[in-house]
Amino acid sequence: MLKRYPNNPIITPEMIPDIYPQIVDATSVFNSGAIKFNDKYVLLLRVQNRGRQTFMLYAESTDGYNFTITPKIIQWQGLERLSTQPYHIYDPRIHQINDKYFIMFAMDFAHGCELGLGITEDFVNYRFLGIISNGDYRNGVLFPHRIKGEYLRYDRPNRNTLNNTAATGSEIWLSRSPDLLHWQPVAPVIAGRPHYWDEMIGAGPPPIKTRQGWLQIYHGIAVHLASIYIYQTGVFLADLENPAQVISRSTCNILEPRKLYELTGQVPNVCFPCGLIVEESDDEGFALPHSEVKIYYGAADTVLALATTTIGELIEDSQN
Repeated sequence: MLKRYPNNPIITPEMIPDIYPQIVDATSVFNSGAIKFNDKYVLLLRVQNRGRQTFMLYAESTDGYNFTITPKIIQWQGLERLSTQPYHIYDPRIHQINDKYFIMFAMDFAHGCELGLGITEDFVNYRFLGIISNGDYRNGVLFPHRIKGEYLRYDRPNRNTLNNTAATGSEIWLSRSPDLLHWQPVAPVIAGRPHYWDEMIGAGPPPIKTRQGWLQIYHGIAVHLASIYIYQTGVFLADLENPAQVISRSTCNILEPRKLYELTGQVPNVCFPCGLIVEESDDEGFALPHSEVKIYYGAADTVLALATTTIGELIEDSQN
């Protein structure tokens, strides 16, 4: 099971600098992408202001625990070309493919949620590449290289509605693309398990390549009466050549809301993993079994927290 960092939460709304006039006295910071860049730990923070507008901010650290937040809102060059502007851009996942960094995020429109893709080479300049889903989708994560000549991703079609709220989903799918911009669904990967901890599901941080298979951390929602949803974390292991084929999947969650900062906030009872950093890999890009894994997760949609584990422990968790 994941181990919480003793000094959680690592980033709180009080730590977000005022950026007048958009952000003054930030309401929340959560669900942030993570990656290593130039020997520094990098986060793209999801920040909300008092008007419930959503912004992304850059933060960096030398140790992965103590972050400095740049007082500048990330601007996506090319976003202005969309005929309809999104209400929100949020929940970024950061992926390195060769020497470029691709950021996949959710985009809210009046008709629902779609996946957007951006790119940066320096985490200073950011370019919007386009909308890359057909219909209501969320929780898209890229694989770090082509497999059998194609780019792959896990994603979640939003086909379920709970209590007349925004659409959600109970399946993670594998999709493929020749160019990262045009995607086709391939096959369902895992489905939610009714009456248990992961009835509704979605991919968390990007998949991890190991000798045993692709490790994928995901979130699961336990649906209770009176509109009480509990967001928890699990893991599964998939085949290296065919990531639609699941080798093993955790029976129980590996992280659930227990601490006050996870139980209380603008959305109670939430542990939502979004960013992940593997500390050690071999020369072929496989994560080493003893490597520490840092997982950055949103807590109660209000603060950002950190939990750690190892690759070996995650593989073991997927089999229990």
